[in-house]
Amino acid sequence: MELLKKYIHMNQWKNKASTQLTLDDDFIVPDTMDDVDRVLLDAGEIQIESARAQGEKVNVRGKLDFRILYRKADGGLQTLAGSIPFEESVNVPGLEERDYTETAWELDDLSVGMINSRKLSVKALVTLTVQTETLRDVEAAVDIEGAGSEDGAELELQKQKVEAAAIAVRRKDTYRVKELISLSGNKPDMEHILWSEIRLRAESARPLDGKLVMEGELMVFVIYTGEGEDGPVQYLEESVPFSGELELPEALEEMIPQISMKLVHKELEAKPDYDGEMRELELDAVVELNIKLYEEEEVEILSDLYSTNREVTMEIEEACFDKILAKNACKCKIVEKIQLDNGERILQICHSEGNVKIDETEIKEDALHIEGVLEVQLLYMTSDDNEPIRSRTEMIPFHYMADAKGLTENSIYQLNSSIDQLTAVMMGGDVVEVKAVVNLDLLVLQPVCHQVISSAATQPMDVQKLQKLPGIVGYVVQPGDSLWKIAKKFHTTVDNIMETNGLTSDKIQPGDKLLLVKEIAQG
Repeated sequence: MELLKKYIHMNQWKNKASTQLTLDDDFIVPDTMDDVDRVLLDAGEIQIESARAQGEKVNVRGKLDFRILYRKADGGLQTLAGSIPFEESVNVPGLEERDYTETAWELDDLSVGMINSRKLSVKALVTLTVQTETLRDVEAAVDIEGAGSEDGAELELQKQKVEAAAIAVRRKDTYRVKELISLSGNKPDMEHILWSEIRLRAESARPLDGKLVMEGELMVFVIYTGEGEDGPVQYLEESVPFSGELELPEALEEMIPQISMKLVHKELEAKPDYDGEMRELELDAVVELNIKLYEEEEVEILSDLYSTNREVTMEIEEACFDKILAKNACKCKIVEKIQLDNGERILQICHSEGNVKIDETEIKEDALHIEGVLEVQLLYMTSDDNEPIRSRTEMIPFHYMADAKGLTENSIYQLNSSIDQLTAVMMGGDVVEVKAVVNLDLLVLQPVCHQVISSAATQPMDVQKLQKLPGIVGYVVQPGDSLWKIAKKFHTTVDNIMETNGLTSDKIQPGDKLLLVKEIAQG
């Protein structure tokens, strides 16, 4: 007897391990730069240079790139940049050689302090997270070759439909955005860029047949000095929308996406316009897409079998499948009023930027409860001539309940967070109202295990054993019974029971009375 088997390509989440490291270094201001009077802005990014698995550890090498905008002693602005290298080992229990690892980082805190006017202290708290996955083929018997006709066996087969979420597409790709940004007519020409920020916002991607379509916007903020001696400090804020397609021959529109997007390269350079005046900015950015597309498949597997004229021996194994429990793209709205007490009148908000940090998740009541903070950095102008530009960072806590019916502690979930919208508006006095929309993209997979037949064989029937069974018997249905179980136990078939008892459905209830007639197939 030969089993026909089907292989389902699965992506199994194995483990997630995290570690925190503290980076601390002092930096001397170069002789070519002026003394530091006050730090106005700081920004940092982690660059992962390598992540190599060794045994049950992943060795991560990288660096923290930081930039600092400071006020000079004479009142002007200047930018200082540097980096702090690091090497860290993350313990990942159960890691195997063929496993796939993905390393992510979170800059939990970055603080820059003045030791003196020529020396700065840079401290950062970084969380490194390693997600471990493995690819596996789940094997399940779906039928019998020839249904046993080769040896004359009369087989009764029971099949069961199983929903499985197989990973159909898994890859990384990049999308480049190049754009020219022109200064508005009321802005002076650029002499020197002091500070620039490029952030990805409102990003989304979805599959279509043979391709992936994406869209989003790049938020560009620039502080620059105008042309001429003692040129005024100016700022520019622009939103650069983008949309495009990536060829993906394996993609189908009905596939379920779990796609994260991040900026891996960003560059902004001042360029002359057609008249030779420095009034254009050339934006060059590269967006990296981590693409996973799941395909829901309904598989009919062979769950049980027996013969009316043969003894059947089987080996049973447990096969586990991932089922998509929920795909929920949530939007969490945040509104908060912030009091800025600085003693000086605030003239206007120049720029606002934010980062989403998820602090804790908890599974309860068919939902994922998410606790996090929105870290908002505000840059604003004051009436103080000696210190016209100031910054302030505020932490705004939020709570969101993402619905996922059936979610349990055994569920495997993936949560991506990003900022969709962020605005900061003066409300009068020193009060700023911050409004934001946070995207929370949740995919929940539920492992479901089934008994499957790994092998089966037939042999001649024990005639004496069969003869001991009564030819006709009355039977009262017990709790947990099914027609299949009764037919197998009393050596008959489901069709025979239904025909003998005039049943139109295979549904039975405890207490029902059945007449069972033993069936002896020839052969």
